[in-house]
Amino acid sequence: MKSLMLLWQTVADEFGDLCGVSTLRDFQTVTKRCEDEGLSFMTITLPSFCQDLQKGLADGKVTRDSFQGFSWRAGLPQFLGGFLELIFNAKTGSLVDEPSIEAITAVRQLCLLFSKLELPASNKRRRASLRGFVDCESEIKRSDGVRSVEDLHAFGRLAGLVWSEVLQRVENDLWREHAGRRDNTLWPYLVPKHGPGATADRLTGNGKFDVCEWSQRLEVLFPYGEYALPSWRYHSRYDRVDLREPGSERPVRVVTVPKTLKTPRIIAIEPSYMQYMQQGLAAMIVPSIQRDYSLGRVVGFDDQWRNNQLARRGSLDGSFATLDLSEASDRVSNQLVRAMLSRFPHLKEAVEAVRSRKADVPGFGVIRLAKYASMGSALTFPIEAMVFTTLVFLGIERAKGTTLSRSDIFKLRDMVRVYGDDIIVPVEYARTVIQTLELYGLKVNVRKSFFEGNFRESCGKEYYLGHDVSVVKVRRVAQMGNVVELPSSRRFVPEVESTVALRNRFYLFGLWRTAAWLDEWIDRLLGQQYPPIEVRAMVPWEEPSPRSQMLGRWSVLPIKYPLGIVRVDPGRQTLMIKGWVVQNRAPASPVSGIGALQKVLSPRRFKPFEDPRHLERTGRSEFVRMKLRWIHV
Repeated sequence: MKSLMLLWQTVADEFGDLCGVSTLRDFQTVTKRCEDEGLSFMTITLPSFCQDLQKGLADGKVTRDSFQGFSWRAGLPQFLGGFLELIFNAKTGSLVDEPSIEAITAVRQLCLLFSKLELPASNKRRRASLRGFVDCESEIKRSDGVRSVEDLHAFGRLAGLVWSEVLQRVENDLWREHAGRRDNTLWPYLVPKHGPGATADRLTGNGKFDVCEWSQRLEVLFPYGEYALPSWRYHSRYDRVDLREPGSERPVRVVTVPKTLKTPRIIAIEPSYMQYMQQGLAAMIVPSIQRDYSLGRVVGFDDQWRNNQLARRGSLDGSFATLDLSEASDRVSNQLVRAMLSRFPHLKEAVEAVRSRKADVPGFGVIRLAKYASMGSALTFPIEAMVFTTLVFLGIERAKGTTLSRSDIFKLRDMVRVYGDDIIVPVEYARTVIQTLELYGLKVNVRKSFFEGNFRESCGKEYYLGHDVSVVKVRRVAQMGNVVELPSSRRFVPEVESTVALRNRFYLFGLWRTAAWLDEWIDRLLGQQYPPIEVRAMVPWEEPSPRSQMLGRWSVLPIKYPLGIVRVDPGRQTLMIKGWVVQNRAPASPVSGIGALQKVLSPRRFKPFEDPRHLERTGRSEFVRMKLRWIHV
């Protein structure tokens, strides 16, 4: 961990000079604790320290109950005490009149620098996560059993009010889809497609277009011949199809993937035929929501800018609360989804048909699911967003003590925002909304929800008094046995690429000394072929855009390239520079003639001219490598 500790020390020294604080004792503490506790101090203990800081900012003070595991001096912990004294009173622990924004950013950056390392968690923690998945199912079933008829009716009534226009459009399109099939005319309202990820039946790449497994529930609504064959001319393939009865359907395959060392992420891998049709339904539901003038502003799918701006405004005047849900997708009961779609029979039947009913959990066997779907289903994100939005408006209705109308929802369109499990509501309704969410079986993460004080967090951005106090996080490091370090060889291609990206984020963040320290590290890996790259003018709602995709150091200043890495393309008379480029190679993925025809002719499912060898190689890369190339700038 030597290189990681040196990186931490470099960041600490730079912030220390910025705030006029000595960080020598802090680094000594980090060194000693890492020797005793290992990487978990950086990845688990320090993020917990940051959560206590954020709670203190919300409460206006820190108490002895905070910062557990650290020694105290008077009213504050000694670790990072120089920064904390610029935020809280050293004797009483209360918030000072004008907290230092730089000090708040410094503590958050030093505590969260390694909080998102993509390293596998221990077997014990993975087992605990899987146990939590099974326990969550039991809690959903208990919640469904005790939920009153009145509460279910209230949810269904408000869902009908909120989503009637949006879902009616989808309902009409599904009816036209079925009517077109009866008239022997395939209307392209429902256009399924295969995704790039893993599947429960372990089909990959082009092999998904030769799928020979289907469920009877799908066959009733979405016949295999209509959606998995290029035309009925190839109906003979039906002889090879395994049409599974409801009791013998393939369960989703539950796996853990790296998220943090403390808690891995749970993913439920769907069968290829389920995922195929889920993508088609999602492509109908999501655009219908986005086109709606009111709800398109309430629910977000690809634009986090509105969440960030409402969170910033809430940190300034306290008008908005930011709420975060734990195990969000795993706690959406299918009972609520059925109630929400009860007025739209075609859509309800379709959403139920593409839902997997069982899950194969390692160590716990196959269990029946009460949730609608876990992460892994293409419908999880839109369905959970609709359920959360309905519950938010139901909570507002209960807080106001009056029945909401369509005009009320229209007036609230710029004051409520739902993006996945990040929810923003007017602060006066926050407590009632939290009670309503928990009444319907959801779990609010109180340590990441803020409605008091001037700290707000939503969609990866954090604000205090209107100032952006978001931080840069290390994502990937090289792991060799028990040794975890920054990459020291070019053979660690993804890690080298991530380290270059980390340097560039530090540069844009304003920690130029840290960026320079990383430049020295990367220079030893890439040599002279690590050129500066000009970054185009940026606007706040867009990611920075470099002029070249090679591995290089970003710069917002005019660049003069040294001789040896620059030349002029004689054909185009444009400047070229020599540098390292990460190349991906798709794995070999053969496909039958019928599958190839299905892939090419399926409407809007594939663009065959993007890759002329797409029928030979496709899917996620087998391996990546770096290669020196001349690139236009």
